Amino acid sequence: MVESWNITIPALTKKKERKAYVYLPVDYDEDERYPVMYMFDGHNLFDDSEATYGKSWGLADYLDYTRTQIIIAAVECNQDGNGRLEEYTPISFKDEDFGYVKSKGKKYMDWLVKKFKPYIDANFATLPDRSNTAIGGSSMGGLMTLYALSKYNKYFSRGAALSPSLWVADGEIPDFLKDGKLGKDTLLYTDYGSEEFANHPKQRKVFADTCAYLIERGVNLTARVVKGGTHCEASWEQQIPFFMNALGFDPEN
Repeated sequence: MVESWNITIPALTKKKERKAYVYLPVDYDEDERYPVMYMFDGHNLFDDSEATYGKSWGLADYLDYTRTQIIIAAVECNQDGNGRLEEYTPISFKDEDFGYVKSKGKKYMDWLVKKFKPYIDANFATLPDRSNTAIGGSSMGGLMTLYALSKYNKYFSRGAALSPSLWVADGEIPDFLKDGKLGKDTLLYTDYGSEEFANHPKQRKVFADTCAYLIERGVNLTARVVKGGTHCEASWEQQIPFFMNALGFDPEN
């Protein structure tokens, strides 16, 4: 079951409303407690009719079918102009298509851990501790997942970074990974579709370098190159069983 309601993020978009979503597992019981994964691009996760390109991840269907006991909490991205890019990047960057993109990633994450997470914990049957809290996303949301695990590791012990937009750091390992505090118990799943590497220069190398660096830092890493994988929701949908398994969210069915 997916519930949705309108929220505001005053620090970012003042009184402009956007949707928040919560997926509750099959046989959800308020007397039980469940781990939570916070995810980016909430409008693309559950319903094709709300997805930007008409195809969602179908995440609720998978979780219902497998009876995976997890809560998913997510928020619609800022769809005005460069709003999504700004909120979903911890690094300011220039791009020939989008121009200068100023980072608002820290403001977004501060809101998520100080406002949104406490609201979810207060209103749903969550296991609020770090060991039971994960974060995940794709593309810019994948980049933000890496950022969240690095800079907000006291809140998140696990993450799924699908097709992370490492290209914003000009082909280098992002400084936030080098400066961050990654707990030795951190679990990370990350991947890239084999057809995506041609989208940006040095993407294959920076993905490989980042994975190697994270392993050296002691992160418990699962990394994959998805044969034939592309940069779209249909491709990311196919990776759901892999990242759920890698992060320890086992299906009951």
